[in-house]
Amino acid sequence: MLETLKARVCAANLELVRQGLVTLTWGNVSGIDRASGLMVIKPSGVAYDRLTPDTLVVTDLAGAVVEGAFAPSSDTPTHVALYRAFPHVGGIVHTHSAYATAFAQAGREIPCLGTTHADHFHGAVPVARMPTEAEVRERYEHHIGGLIVERFRDLDPDAVPGVLAAGHGPFAWGPDPKKAVENAVALEAVARMAATTFALRPEVAPLPGYLLDKHYGRKHGPGAYYGQKNIQ
Repeated sequence: MLETLKARVCAANLELVRQGLVTLTWGNVSGIDRASGLMVIKPSGVAYDRLTPDTLVVTDLAGAVVEGAFAPSSDTPTHVALYRAFPHVGGIVHTHSAYATAFAQAGREIPCLGTTHADHFHGAVPVARMPTEAEVRERYEHHIGGLIVERFRDLDPDAVPGVLAAGHGPFAWGPDPKKAVENAVALEAVARMAATTFALRPEVAPLPGYLLDKHYGRKHGPGAYYGQKNIQ
């Protein structure tokens, strides 16, 4: 079942290791098949060097296991909530990468301080609020997804494909698992740049809007002209 998607999700999970975004088993990638309404996700707590397409778990969008010998990631309800709310998303990544997690622990958004950030995120990477005690006690991971959706009520998840869950860590997404991992890599990179920039100049101001729009528009939307059009 969903063998091609399993292969892509497995490769995306292993890419997290190659990119240095995960420690131990702290992270996961999922992908969705919109036609069937089924999701493929990393199994909970399984070491990355044991991952193969056959070890991945297929669930429905209620989080129920459809296929797989392992329990799915404990973050499955968060992924499900995001897929249900963001119809253009085809892959989701959660990590505890150091710099992005530091911003999440500080409860501080990552402002757009330079054009590198603007190339990937059309504005600040936001922070979803801290869950309440009641939200943690019952259906915690489901509520984390709900808090992210709540934070994006007035934001475009396609233009800002990432978020910081306060006190927890980053989530990133994209049209497929591979692109979701690329956005997670970019999120960690801009978090590191922002932390270093604040250390050098604490009072630094965000990038002017006209420069943010220019750099984001070079790579995204109908007027994009960065890269080669005939290379996939």
